[in-house]
Amino acid sequence: MISGDIGLTFGIMLANGFMETEKEVAINAVLKAAQLCQEVQSDMVQTDAIKKPDRSPVTVADFGSQALICSALGEAFPKDCIVAEEDAEELRENPQLRSRVTDYVNRFEDVSSHQVCEWINRGKGEVNKRYWTLDPIDGTKGFLRRNQYAIALALIIDGEVEFGLLACPNLPKEWDKPNLGQGCLLVAVRGEGAYMGALDGRPIKQIQVADTPLRFADSVETLHGDHGAHFRITQELGITDPPIQIDSQAKYGLVARGEASVYLRLPNPRTPNYRECIWDHAAGIIIVEEAGGKVTDMHGQSVNLLEGRRMTSNRGIVATNGKLHERVLEIIRNAK
Repeated sequence: MISGDIGLTFGIMLANGFMETEKEVAINAVLKAAQLCQEVQSDMVQTDAIKKPDRSPVTVADFGSQALICSALGEAFPKDCIVAEEDAEELRENPQLRSRVTDYVNRFEDVSSHQVCEWINRGKGEVNKRYWTLDPIDGTKGFLRRNQYAIALALIIDGEVEFGLLACPNLPKEWDKPNLGQGCLLVAVRGEGAYMGALDGRPIKQIQVADTPLRFADSVETLHGDHGAHFRITQELGITDPPIQIDSQAKYGLVARGEASVYLRLPNPRTPNYRECIWDHAAGIIIVEEAGGKVTDMHGQSVNLLEGRRMTSNRGIVATNGKLHERVLEIIRNAK
């Protein structure tokens, strides 16, 4: 079980005096949500997942994770908006699923199913001067496969990510040494660097991008980007090792930890008008940047997090170790 002072313990690694309350509340909430997700994944049944109207999956863990995090943020920062992926409408119409979600949340908080729905719907806020954006499970398909997923939370102030964290319960502490164990918390505060800890709250180390070109991190899902273009770009960069294909913003984590040098998400030709959701990238962006890397859209423009739930003026994502960034953008420009 997690303790009540995990955020404070992990916060010792970060500079004192800036966002101390935000760090403690957010880290504790995300680690609690990660524990809920692990418990759901351990004893998941077929009815624990449904499909939303857009045919994407959502699970008991998505709802439970969002409920716990929105509850903690709402109590600590009642004036802050929360922009999250899920809402409770599916639960209100599905008593069996609502009961399952409530049962898991009650392992952490004694609360009614009505209150669980209210907590989840705190995530229906709008982009504002200061707001949190949350993906309670980024990579739900990976979660269902018992593979990679992340709980992603970020605080945006005046359009800039100031604080972000990714809890990745299935991510090895070192990608090439899975025997060292799995379960990582990646945290970054603007100007304070990026750090990795364990899911019990123990700090592990500061993380940094790699200086030299290494592997390429790519999505598993075929619709998540233009995989053919990704391959051609990495070939031009001289990266010949096979890509690391995993779900979720854990890919940002691999770049930040120096285990990959490039993560691309260029528009898929089948969905050329698609625009990325803010919760799918905000936390990963600051973690890569504070580890020494760089993140822009495919045209080299900064990611705009003030337009709404989708980044309507940006196309695609380019995340690198920084040194390769301009070369990647040049290859993209010349491919037109």
